[in-house]
Amino acid sequence: ADPEADCGVVLLRIREAGKDLLLSDFWSLALETINSCLTKHLEQLKAPEGTLAEALRNLHLDSSPDASAVTPGSTPGETPVPGTCRWKCVCYGIGNFATCVTARHQLTFLLLFLEKCQIPRRHCWVYDPLFSQLEIAVLNSLGVTVLSENEEGRRSVGGEPTVFYMPHCGTALYNNLLWSNWSVDALAKVLIIGNSFRGLEERLLARILQKNYPYIAKILKALEELELPETSQYADVFNDTSVHWFPVQKLQQLPTDTWAFREEPDYQDCEDLEIIRNQTRGPSAADWNSR
Repeated sequence: ADPEADCGVVLLRIREAGKDLLLSDFWSLALETINSCLTKHLEQLKAPEGTLAEALRNLHLDSSPDASAVTPGSTPGETPVPGTCRWKCVCYGIGNFATCVTARHQLTFLLLFLEKCQIPRRHCWVYDPLFSQLEIAVLNSLGVTVLSENEEGRRSVGGEPTVFYMPHCGTALYNNLLWSNWSVDALAKVLIIGNSFRGLEERLLARILQKNYPYIAKILKALEELELPETSQYADVFNDTSVHWFPVQKLQQLPTDTWAFREEPDYQDCEDLEIIRNQTRGPSAADWNSR
């Protein structure tokens, strides 16, 4: 097999998926939801005067087709509007997009999201332990940054506003992410697109949630969540997916002992973990600045 030819085939499929997504009702409705959350998140970040207005204008998202957003060599956001507020982006767990249609649609959504929000692809970190060498080559050609280590979701935002895109990930990944950013200041800079936390609360017994995923259990009272729209075309792709963010006022209203609990999750008694562990990982969380 010709690796370059295989890469070209996958890129063509991604481009075709992008055209379909851009023309769908789901895309325009999802943009409205994301725009609402990002607008509130920007206001919370207290951007410098002039920055907020510019950023909100950039986030006045439209659904007009622009296939260049999902092609190699396209680097949306590399020429920022002066004063624009910037997010970083981290993507975990989209799966084998070269062979799985669902994963391909999820990757396409990520690429279009980056383009619409003017997040440079080099400021998007991507990882899945299941990625093949072909998929890593495709991601490199698209310009995103492929992580080489399984962080298990243990990534600190390091003071940078960060969107975590984690569709259909294991619950432990979300719990690890919260633990790695367990402070008012850090969580105020986090926005998560992933499995509905309210859905987790409804599906899991309270004692199981508190025992196995304590950080999710503790943050539920300080959470704002908006569900992505449900459409038949993408029912299996974005079902049970929401946008989550953490208002400072709600975070500050949590009991002070909430923040004193900082025990690192280990999941030794968790029977159905739903994530692939990093057997060589050290005890400390991943450092944002090391990437």
